[in-house]
Amino acid sequence: MSAIVERYLQKFRKSGQLYEQAVRLVPGGGHQSRVVRPFPVYVQHAEGARKWDVDGNELVDYMMGYGALILGHAHLDVNRAVGLRLSQGTHMGTATPLELRWAELVKDLIPSAERVRFTASGTEATLLALRVARTFTGRRKVVKFHEHFHGWHDYVSPDSGINTQNGIPEDTLSTVVVVEPNIDTLSRLLSKDPDIAAVILEPTGGHWGQYPLQNPAFLRGVRELTATYGVVMIMDEVITAFRVSRGGAQERFAVRPDLTTMAKILAGGLPGGAVAGKGEIMDVLASRDKSVRVAHPGTFNANPLSATAGIACLELIARETVIERADAMADRLKAGLRDALARAEVTGHVHGIASIVHVVLGATCDCDGGICTMPHSEISTLTSAQADPLKLAMLNEGVDMMGGIGFMVSAAHRDEDVDRTATAFERSLQALRLEGVV
Repeated sequence: MSAIVERYLQKFRKSGQLYEQAVRLVPGGGHQSRVVRPFPVYVQHAEGARKWDVDGNELVDYMMGYGALILGHAHLDVNRAVGLRLSQGTHMGTATPLELRWAELVKDLIPSAERVRFTASGTEATLLALRVARTFTGRRKVVKFHEHFHGWHDYVSPDSGINTQNGIPEDTLSTVVVVEPNIDTLSRLLSKDPDIAAVILEPTGGHWGQYPLQNPAFLRGVRELTATYGVVMIMDEVITAFRVSRGGAQERFAVRPDLTTMAKILAGGLPGGAVAGKGEIMDVLASRDKSVRVAHPGTFNANPLSATAGIACLELIARETVIERADAMADRLKAGLRDALARAEVTGHVHGIASIVHVVLGATCDCDGGICTMPHSEISTLTSAQADPLKLAMLNEGVDMMGGIGFMVSAAHRDEDVDRTATAFERSLQALRLEGVV
């Protein structure tokens, strides 16, 4: 047994005991979008940029609700608004004024949003967007890019990092075309296949930028090609909306998609997603002609609690320096991580856009901290061997990072959180070296 794992077993002993109980109740021991082995940390409560587990360990948190908590944990304004809403009822069984205000904020912030339809999750948002695109175009097929993640439903699971297509019919898979993010490849495909309804992508690259789009002009190229061939461009901004800028990646890179999918920050830390886009496309959701109408029921779509949290969060983003504070902390973190690599004499580099930070060990890059220019295959090879031990080593040092590959920074992080993280990273590198990982 490695020293890192042995220390983890001791430090998080009660979590291990809960996991032993959990596997008898819940397949896999509980919900983990990113599986942690030998077992996950079970957390009791959180506030700001910190959280505390069942063993009493304090952790600086960069999971941040898988990127949903740009304001940090238990933000006072959100808590107050949701608490009041609870006392007024959680579900009206009809439309509420809250849905209108929430939609207004999305429309004000997201440049391409002419109409907004709320869902209960990001996965539901991408599923709805694809169905809308197929209906609008009258075509069958969807194009997605290698390692781009858009949820777990059938049409986006192939080659998404989930590593399984079990249970997905071959007939469904035949309608999904996966290609490398290359403009020439996409151009040839669209010119030859008239049955393509939509192209869906993560605007900063696969897995929230772990595999960056290496050419900043790529998004503009996709926009031009899809417009030329009458294909719906879907920008999946589940992670990037209200994070890489107030108006998401489409505002930062000045590219307007036909449809945008959102979740996470959108709902202020509660469950919620949305599809927004051009009125003529979105209006298939409201057509009186049944032959072209897309039905979209859902018990918790635009529910009052999620709408309330989303409104509180988006209003803060609109009027205060939330994005700027998170970005500043991310810049400080990137500098601290680079210094730690140098002090530990470990080869590696740090990159990321806005408040998203990624670490790649074992290779240098001339990306200067922005968009990484390393080949995707090389990044994948390096991170696959190091991500799991780095995740555990950082937890041992009191920091919970995203999957051992990066950090979601929030406006709640402070200088002392970031500096503590850089120190933890240096100690983790030393632990990895002792085990021959780096």
